[in-house]
Amino acid sequence: MRRTVFNEDHEAFRETLRAFIEAEVVPVYDEWFAAGQAPREFYYKLGELGIFGINVPEEYGGAGMDSHKFEAVLYEETARAGVQFGGSGVHVLLALPYIKMLATDEQKKRYLPTFVTGEEMWAIAMTEPGTGSDLAGMKTTAKLSEDGTHYVLNGAKTFITGGVHADRVIVCARTSAPREDDRRFGISLFAVDTKSEGYSVGRKLDKLGLRTSDTAELAFVDVKVPAEDLLGEENQGFSYLGHNLASERWGIAFGAYAQAKAAVRFAKQYVQERTVFGKPVAHFQNTKFELAACQAEVDAAEAVADRATEALDAGELTPAEAASAKLFCTEVAHRVIDRCLQLHGGYGYMNEYPIARLYADNRVNRIYGGTSEIMKSIIAKDMGL
Repeated sequence: MRRTVFNEDHEAFRETLRAFIEAEVVPVYDEWFAAGQAPREFYYKLGELGIFGINVPEEYGGAGMDSHKFEAVLYEETARAGVQFGGSGVHVLLALPYIKMLATDEQKKRYLPTFVTGEEMWAIAMTEPGTGSDLAGMKTTAKLSEDGTHYVLNGAKTFITGGVHADRVIVCARTSAPREDDRRFGISLFAVDTKSEGYSVGRKLDKLGLRTSDTAELAFVDVKVPAEDLLGEENQGFSYLGHNLASERWGIAFGAYAQAKAAVRFAKQYVQERTVFGKPVAHFQNTKFELAACQAEVDAAEAVADRATEALDAGELTPAEAASAKLFCTEVAHRVIDRCLQLHGGYGYMNEYPIARLYADNRVNRIYGGTSEIMKSIIAKDMGL
């Protein structure tokens, strides 16, 4: 079936992006992988390319688009090349929606121009040691000063993607105690300047996959956060966090589908070139059947991912639909990438081959943004179960 989700503008962007990846990323990606992060200077190049400004209003230096389809192209092209853009994904996919939704006009004037250029990279800090998915159980606090000019931030966060290079971090903290009937009450969001006294970056975490994204622990000791850097209303942060979960889960779903599609491409190329017993691996019936089955799964995941993209752009993607797309696409990617690695034999276990890196990168898709088990719970509840 002919795919209809993308138009000529998206395909033109794809060509530009593919050329950029081949010229600026592929030649140095092994160095990034060894270092465990992309260099900070790379984000300026993404800013120059316009990646960060696609969905930013024109008055702040962006392109003024209101679509996630350019992000979808980005997922497909990075997966196709077997690369990642460091920790920059959280800058656009996670942080930007909160700025657009919650920031005042004055805040947008301060935040967005440098957001677009990459001069200020953003991350978001929700998870804490010991709390995991239970965000209502967070212990980080932000106490308003007596004169009301600033908050004093204390606590710690972990698993913060983009945390090493971030210039500003949206920090979730308790500004009030939870209510007896609502433990989610009392959480607020702050756009914290990482240069603030008392703010520190702890360990850069050593992850199984996504090796080029800088994921870190953060600590706050009496950090003074100006009152004008409060995002949205005080104590209403938990409701804001839930508002953007559908788009976050869409991004994970689409990224997983793109990885599965790339895995089939890598495996097909490998089995056509690799010879055993005097014949290309592609000659054997088992190889053909395995790749055919994988392609069928990728086709199904593509349809789910595209449908979710259209619904998201139309403002109609429900939490349950986003959960369903994430569950399906991430599980498909898990199966497909595993089978494609198997077709590589022992070489599939070597990091010099993109399928090995893809295998490790993909694993977290069933964990972050809500585990597969959480997705099933959301879907079941929507079914009335």
